[in-house]
Amino acid sequence: MSSAQRLEWRPSFYARGGGVVGDIITLLHPPYTAWHLSYVALGAAAAPEVHGNRVGFALLAFFLAVGIGAHAFDELHGRPLRTRLSRRALAVMGALALVAATGIGVAGILTVSLTLTPLVAFGTWICVAYNLELFGGRFHNDAWFALAWGAFPALTGYWANALTITAGGALVTIGCAALSVAQRRLSTPARLLRRKTVTVSGEQRLSDGTSIELSQAGLLGPLDGALKACSIAITLLAAGLLAVRL
Repeated sequence: MSSAQRLEWRPSFYARGGGVVGDIITLLHPPYTAWHLSYVALGAAAAPEVHGNRVGFALLAFFLAVGIGAHAFDELHGRPLRTRLSRRALAVMGALALVAATGIGVAGILTVSLTLTPLVAFGTWICVAYNLELFGGRFHNDAWFALAWGAFPALTGYWANALTITAGGALVTIGCAALSVAQRRLSTPARLLRRKTVTVSGEQRLSDGTSIELSQAGLLGPLDGALKACSIAITLLAAGLLAVRL
């Protein structure tokens, strides 16, 4: 299979074949799921006091809601990853994962603080509204992506431990939103190249007269490379900072 054919077949750099198991791995978006879970850890690590049990349950809730629920609903709406999982399987996976995540949130409300209520309610709502593109896709855009998948996990990780907000927590929250903007700026053109581009033609002329032929692989390589590096770097950074605090 040629490079062009591989790019056409794989809807993302982490997509796998191999039947149901491969489809499930693809559905989980491993690099991106780890990236967004890192925001929870970064928020928690910035708190004045870190509670290991709260961090653990927050990470589990976000893994269920984002890693499984949101991605199952996203695949249900338009099949962007081209998995062969049935619509019923996707709907059941998404619903059960979201219910379980919400259940963890409710337990947190009852055992930690009632102030977690707005966070739990928002998380449940945005998971459905964003990924199923409700209200005509009004909440499915770059700004809501940064808010829902960048700022919100960081704020939740911080608040669950501090039960208040400080300048430090606010800065970490804004920083994670900015990282999500950067992710979106890289992933959007990468998806366009992988999923919708049929051919690429043309050349790039340099000031010294050199000419570089444009290609799908050549344009996609730096984007995928940056996304891979960022997902690894942010995951390691969050794990390291959380380990120091715990």
